[in-house]
Amino acid sequence: MTVDSAMLVYLFALVPAVIWGFTPVLDKRGMSLGGTALQASLVVVVVDLTLFVAALLALDGLDFLAGLDLSIAALFLFAGATGTALGRLSIFVGVDRVGASINSAVVSTRPLFATAFAFGLLGEPISADIGVGIVVLVVGLAILSLAKGGDITGWQPRDLLYPLGSAVLFAFGNVLRRFGLETGGAEVLQAVALNEAGALFVFLGYAAVRGTAGFHSADRRSYGYFAISGALTGIALLSLFSALALPSGQVAIVESLASTAPLFTTVFVYFLLQDLERVTRGIVVGAVLAVLGAALVTLGPSLSL
Repeated sequence: MTVDSAMLVYLFALVPAVIWGFTPVLDKRGMSLGGTALQASLVVVVVDLTLFVAALLALDGLDFLAGLDLSIAALFLFAGATGTALGRLSIFVGVDRVGASINSAVVSTRPLFATAFAFGLLGEPISADIGVGIVVLVVGLAILSLAKGGDITGWQPRDLLYPLGSAVLFAFGNVLRRFGLETGGAEVLQAVALNEAGALFVFLGYAAVRGTAGFHSADRRSYGYFAISGALTGIALLSLFSALALPSGQVAIVESLASTAPLFTTVFVYFLLQDLERVTRGIVVGAVLAVLGAALVTLGPSLSL
């Protein structure tokens, strides 16, 4: 791994960490106005897909998918249907039930699952440095999840299953995306557009079977919060896919850096959501350990060269 390549991976992976540290604040505000998880998921997907398709049309015209291998396209659609649609829906349910800070912490356990998936499916090596960093990161996230904070109305331990399930789905989706981007034949913009299209198909299918009641909110202000969250998520996805597309963008490293989002969420929640959530000492300690774990994952391989 060259220094330049490593720096690009770190930069691209940290952008979604900051953004996904902030978007839960927007999501929590939208939920507090009566927004639903289905509504939030659909708005974010529609905003993202619109931005990506517009960018592809501007750059490549109507042939923006020309030459793309059908099997690779299907892979990104499947990753979007699982890791994005189902994973994002679980995230919004988690934000609503346990709060932005706790939800973000539990979702960020995904490096553990991503590393296991990448090792089993892609054969990516797990060095001692990366292993220790992931363990420290997960310990920090565990402290975060056990801290007496989060939604001021309280929550039950079983509610953690939603963000935990999201972590597994996102981790699996990112391993599929890494494989698709590594295989070649797809540009980053094409990949993210297909990913969001796969997610949209899931929500349209759900609406066709179960109806559209869950996609509505009485307070229109909630749509604004979710739309801004979607636009920022689009930037985060582009950056994440760019990191995974680099030759040195190992899933374990990219996931661990992107999963420092709880640190940023903790700061944002403390200043912007004091009326809806509380930040405790345990949350701060857990966030610091999460950053330390990410630093070990990031710096360890470079220091060993």
